[in-house]
Amino acid sequence: MKTGKVFLVGAGPGDVGLITVKGLEAIKQAEVILYDRLANPKLLEYAGSDCEFIYCGKLPDRHTLRQESINDLLVQKALAGKLVVRLKGGDPGVFGRVGEEAAALAEYQIPFEIVPGISSGIAAPLYAGIPVTHREHAESFAVVTAHDKSQDGRPLLDWEGLARGVDTIAFYMGVGNLPFICENLIKHGKPSSTPVILIHWGTFGRQKTLQGTLADISKKVLEAKFSNPSIILVGEVISLREKISWFEKKPLYGRQILLARTSASHSEIAKELLVQGADVVEFPKWKVKKLPLDLSKVTYFENIVFTSPDNAENFFAAAIEQEFDIRSIRAELFGMSSKTLKALRERGLIGKLALEMMDSEKTLIVGDDQLLQKNFQKAEVMVTSTKELDRQFLPIFQRMLKEAQINTMIFPSSASVKPFITALAECDIDAEQLLNGKQVIAMGKSTYAAVINAGLGSPEVPVSPSKEALVSYMVEHPLQGV
Repeated sequence: MKTGKVFLVGAGPGDVGLITVKGLEAIKQAEVILYDRLANPKLLEYAGSDCEFIYCGKLPDRHTLRQESINDLLVQKALAGKLVVRLKGGDPGVFGRVGEEAAALAEYQIPFEIVPGISSGIAAPLYAGIPVTHREHAESFAVVTAHDKSQDGRPLLDWEGLARGVDTIAFYMGVGNLPFICENLIKHGKPSSTPVILIHWGTFGRQKTLQGTLADISKKVLEAKFSNPSIILVGEVISLREKISWFEKKPLYGRQILLARTSASHSEIAKELLVQGADVVEFPKWKVKKLPLDLSKVTYFENIVFTSPDNAENFFAAAIEQEFDIRSIRAELFGMSSKTLKALRERGLIGKLALEMMDSEKTLIVGDDQLLQKNFQKAEVMVTSTKELDRQFLPIFQRMLKEAQINTMIFPSSASVKPFITALAECDIDAEQLLNGKQVIAMGKSTYAAVINAGLGSPEVPVSPSKEALVSYMVEHPLQGV
C-alpha cells in the first residue's frame, strides 16, 4: 500500500478567515483530521463529508490524548495511505510541539509538510487594538510559554533578560501563573506601573479583554474570574489601544449567536454576522446527497413550487447538465419564501409566494414536500436531495456550546425550527431550557409562527427576512451588558 502524507497545519488564532489559503486547501483534501481545542471547529466544515475527525484537545484539567498517542496516530493513518491533517491552533511552530510530530513522521519516512499559521500572540493583541511593536514604544517582542515542565508548573525563565531586554512580552496560557509572572517581572526590573492586558478567546466574537498594571492585574483577574485561553501581554505599547481599537467597535461585537441551519443559504447569514463582529455557532450540520432528476415531464405542469433556494439551485443545475431548455416551461413559478424568490430572480425568473397558489394536480413541488403536503395534497413532488444529520459534528457542537455563552438565537426559516429541536435532543439538550432568557429572533412571519408552535417563547421579528434587516434589528435592539 502506498504511504499517505501528513500536513501539519496552523489554524490561526480563532477567526476562520485568518487561516492560510494553503492550510484551507489541505483541510478540503483531508481524509483524516486530528484537531486541537484551540483550532476553530468551524474549519472542519470545509472537509469532505467522509473525512474522519479525531479530537486531540488538551483541556486545562485533563489531556484527551497524550502527545505520544498523537504521534502514533499520525504515523498509523499515514501508513494506511491516508492524507492526514494535524490542525493546531495558532502557528504549529509556536509552542505547538510540531517538531516532535515531524520527527515521528520522519522516523518512518512519511512525507509531510508544515503549514505556518498566524500566531495568537500577535493576532489577539491586534484584534484588541495593539501592535506588538511600534517605532515609538516597542522595538523588541518575545513570546513566552507560561506553563512548562518546571517545578510546581511555574516557568523557569530568564526573568532579568525579559524584564530589562524586551519591550513587549506575550505569555501564552499563563492565567494560573499570573501572580508569579508579575512578581518576577517587577523583582527583576520592570516598573510595577507597566501596562498589562489579558485577551480571552482573541479574534473570536466572544473576545474579552481586561487591562491593568503589573501591580494590580492579578487582583483584577480574580475578581473578573478570567481564565484560559488567554494571551497575557505586557508592555508600554498597550497604551496605543485607546486610539486604534477596532474589533471591539464592530456593531455586533459581544453577540454570541446560535443560528439554526437547514440550508447552505443560511451560512451566508452567518458570514454577514461574523463580518459585523458576532460570534456564531451554526447548528446542526447536515450531510446532503443530490439525487438525479427526471425533467422529461416538467412541461406538463401549470405550477412549479420551489421549497428552498438550494432546491432551486439543484433543479437548474440538472437542467444545464441535461441541456434542458427552460424556455419550454410554461408553468407559473412559486417559492416558499422571499429567499427562494430571490434565487429565481437571480436567474431572470419571476415567481410568487406559494401562499397565493391553489391546489392542483398539475402542480410540481421541487424539493421537500413536508412543508406543503398539508395544503397541496394533489401535487406531485420532485425530491432534489436527501439530507441527514451529520452525527460526527454533534460532540463538536456540544464543546462549542460549553465554551460560548450564547445570548442570541436566530431561526432563519420556518423549516429550521423542528430539525433544530430534534438535533438538540440528540445532544441531550432541551431547546426550551437552552433558549430561556435568550433573545430569540425569527426571520419572517411563517418562522415566527413555527417558533410559537414549538413552544419556544415569543420571538422578535425584523422588518424583513433579509440578512441586512437582521443586522439592523440587532444593532437597534442591543442586549444588556453587550
